Amino acid sequence: MKNKTSRGLIIILVGVVIILGFVYLKLENFNDLATNLINFKNSHPTQIVSYDTFLRYLENGAIKKVDLYENAELAVFDAFDSLDQNLLNPVPLFSVDTLFSILNNDEFPHIGVKIPVRNSSLILTLRDYDIDFTAYPIVTFESIWPILSVLLIPVLLLVVYRLFFSEGSNYDFFGNIRKARAKIQLDADTGVLFSDVAGIDEAKQEFEEFVSFLKMPQLFTAVGANPPKGVMIVGPPGTGKTLLAKAIAGEAGVPFISISGSEFVEMFVGIGASRVRDLFETAERNSPCILFIDEIDAIGRQRGTGVGGTNDEREQTLNQILTEMDGFKPISGIIVIAATNRADVLDSALLRPGRFDRQITVYLPDIYGRIEILKVHSRNKNIDSKTSLKFIAQRTAGFSGADLANILNEAAILTARNNLETITIKQVYTAIERIIAGLEGVLLNDSRNKRLVAYHEVGHALAGTLLKNHDDVQKVTLIPRGRAQGLTWFTPDEQPLMTRGQLSSRLIGTLGGRAAEKVIFGKLEITSGASNDFFKVNSLARQMVTRFGMSSLTPMAMELPKPTIIFGRSIQTRPDCFLDMADKIDQQIIAMVEDGFEKACITLERNRLLLDQLATLLTQIETIDGKEFEQFVSSYTGLPQKPQLKIVKGHQPKSEIQEKELKTAT
Repeated sequence: MKNKTSRGLIIILVGVVIILGFVYLKLENFNDLATNLINFKNSHPTQIVSYDTFLRYLENGAIKKVDLYENAELAVFDAFDSLDQNLLNPVPLFSVDTLFSILNNDEFPHIGVKIPVRNSSLILTLRDYDIDFTAYPIVTFESIWPILSVLLIPVLLLVVYRLFFSEGSNYDFFGNIRKARAKIQLDADTGVLFSDVAGIDEAKQEFEEFVSFLKMPQLFTAVGANPPKGVMIVGPPGTGKTLLAKAIAGEAGVPFISISGSEFVEMFVGIGASRVRDLFETAERNSPCILFIDEIDAIGRQRGTGVGGTNDEREQTLNQILTEMDGFKPISGIIVIAATNRADVLDSALLRPGRFDRQITVYLPDIYGRIEILKVHSRNKNIDSKTSLKFIAQRTAGFSGADLANILNEAAILTARNNLETITIKQVYTAIERIIAGLEGVLLNDSRNKRLVAYHEVGHALAGTLLKNHDDVQKVTLIPRGRAQGLTWFTPDEQPLMTRGQLSSRLIGTLGGRAAEKVIFGKLEITSGASNDFFKVNSLARQMVTRFGMSSLTPMAMELPKPTIIFGRSIQTRPDCFLDMADKIDQQIIAMVEDGFEKACITLERNRLLLDQLATLLTQIETIDGKEFEQFVSSYTGLPQKPQLKIVKGHQPKSEIQEKELKTAT
């Protein structure tokens, strides 16, 4: 208390010194202003006369002294008493009468007159008549402002300091900046349980152990086991990383503290480290608890990756996190959970044992997981009983949990827009197409372009259908979406391993559109619609040669990821070979693409009649479903038998119950 009083006296003393200093520097302004006020009060006129009367006073020698104000626009003069009173011609007061009335003094026999503007000859006339005159500036706000500024600026600085920077103030400006902007949910009920998390059963099983650590830590400490300090959840966006962290807190019944990695760093130096300290202090006060840091790659990137290898605010923040996690007591009851989709750029010190002890990868859900996720998100949706969740899951391969939730939400919006009561499979399929390809466009009215697009899309679908290793056709349509004038969808195979035959078939099917244009219209009529197809083909062929070792050049990979100093790991790559080998790689890629294009042309030429009929049918009805397409093709030619591959263990049905659910899912 004594220190605060002394500090306050020092602040007041400094403020007084500052004010006196300003007053000393502006002393001349004070003296001038005081003199002006006194002179103006003493020169207060008793009456007002016209300028003509003033000149008659001057010509008759009846003026002793003249005081000029307002840049010589106002004059107050002293007249001899012996002058004829008929010379006086009182007139109504002009615009400054309000100013005169403030100084209510009628003791002085002064006469006022308003001088015409820009009357430069008045001064010369007064000199000719040998009249004593003095000019005074008018007392206005401009003349008072320098004094007010001298007084107000130091006072304002003191007020700002007391309000924002002092410890005793109600609002500590920098103190609030230094505090972590964490969202603290002290209520043990987070509203999320493991039953609300679907499609990631392996990760759920791992996290159930953390719930036991929080609920019954004595079981582990009794045998000398220490709970993990932290766990890193890695996975693509939308796979449920944040949901998992909330579910742990909900199951264990402990507070949940969450913050984003981007909220640590500000423009002020040292703010990030201060917020980290405040965050962990908050966690210790509320232990046992879950401390969740989302998008930790914003502050957890490799150190020394800045320009010139210099240190920056982000690295200081990371160092503070490392220090805080090292300082944790094993039985503190705090589990730090971090989430990221860029584990490749994280600093190695962050992932070592003793900090983030475990790293759990969350993958995109398979068909079984998608069915379970759809069941969770359809709880509050009025879905038609005929709508099969299994069919939706089959058409959404590669979708995350967030994508599936978005699909059902878009379907609900379309249902409400069409004034329907239940969500049907039609609205769901429309939502899927909208999310994948974009908004629906306007159909082509030009019959020539419509025919070109029809042959292009049928070329993709027919070439893929006639290849035994290709994915099944899902839909062929001429309805534009996004930048595409037509679309062909295939149901992708969800096997984690792809054979050379599957990749080669995918390459040939992608070139089927350009091949159909060449077979039907010739080289001069091919279109630019295959530009995106060539991009996909080139990327696929390069990976087959350089990464998968599927070329005749060599069975080994020719390209490895290389770390870069500035941008982090796995962003730039270069071939690990000599220049002559790089040329051979390019030649191999070109040969692979040309071979695929030739095979696509041969396949379509052999089935020219079928290609024409399918293109004509597509032009008429504009959309052909996958099953209808295969039935139409099978009526003209036999479909190739799909090879039966062994399903890897990780994607086998996890139990007979799950297999039964897949067959009966609705």
